[in-house]
Amino acid sequence: MRPCCLLALFSVTAFAQNMVWAPKADVLPQYTPPHKPLTRLADVKAQHAGQANWTELVVNDDLLRGEYVYSASGSKVSRRLHPDTREFWIVLDGQIKFDIEGQQPFTASKGWMVQVPMQTFYAMETVGDAPSLRWQLNVVNAHTLYAEQADAPKTPGYHWMQVKVARTPGVYEHGNKPYVTFEELAKANEEKKAPTTQRVVQDDRETGNFIYGYEKNLPALNPNEKGHYHPESSEFWLILAGQIRYPIEGQGVVIASVGDVVYVPRFTFHAPRFYGPGASCRFAMNGYPNIAHLFDAKPAAAPATGTK
Repeated sequence: MRPCCLLALFSVTAFAQNMVWAPKADVLPQYTPPHKPLTRLADVKAQHAGQANWTELVVNDDLLRGEYVYSASGSKVSRRLHPDTREFWIVLDGQIKFDIEGQQPFTASKGWMVQVPMQTFYAMETVGDAPSLRWQLNVVNAHTLYAEQADAPKTPGYHWMQVKVARTPGVYEHGNKPYVTFEELAKANEEKKAPTTQRVVQDDRETGNFIYGYEKNLPALNPNEKGHYHPESSEFWLILAGQIRYPIEGQGVVIASVGDVVYVPRFTFHAPRFYGPGASCRFAMNGYPNIAHLFDAKPAAAPATGTK
């Protein structure tokens, strides 16, 4: 057999191996509170107008919990750790001083992405004259252990007891870092030193990807394109720059702006796309480090042009 035929046979075989039959829900999963296709930060702020400190739960499914946290200047989070989960934050406004075990204390401002591995003590404080706003994410139902009994909240059905724990603090692996900034990630992309998607948070039970680019660099929009779905996890995004266009199965098209959160349940087609004239950036979150993207084997055709 000629080499060109071997190459063609290999290509067909390789493609065939990627074709599988996957479950697709007959009825789309429903959005149950607090979940919405689009949570606008402006609406959340208006809802809490006049409050010095507030928390707004946005994601609370069977895998992850995500929320906005607004704190007045001087507000503190006491020294604590999570025994088995990684927590991370994205600072949306103000300044927050972080004190993480094994790291020099640092002050994070807008655009900083900060994380703490399991079994690692940390504390934080909103510093400066202005309040702070952060996006906070952890595994759903993650427990918190406190350095001081006085800091432990009253929890119905539980009491607090002093225990000893064998732990390994401060493990930053798989490219995880105590913090990165929007500026450095965006610059790396602009200078072509990094791909469009940069992994920021990787854990067995949660992941976070910085996805940055321009609509002008994308192929022409196909309004019939429905994208992909995930059978094992929801996916959601915090918009960090510009706007992102989201066709969501059963919901139509939503346009999300800076600070907004878009949420898509499992089994639901979606096709996020950079939108508008300038740079766009979304921070994607889901429950698996290498989540499967399932595409229809018969891609949607673009609408005919030049016809009535």
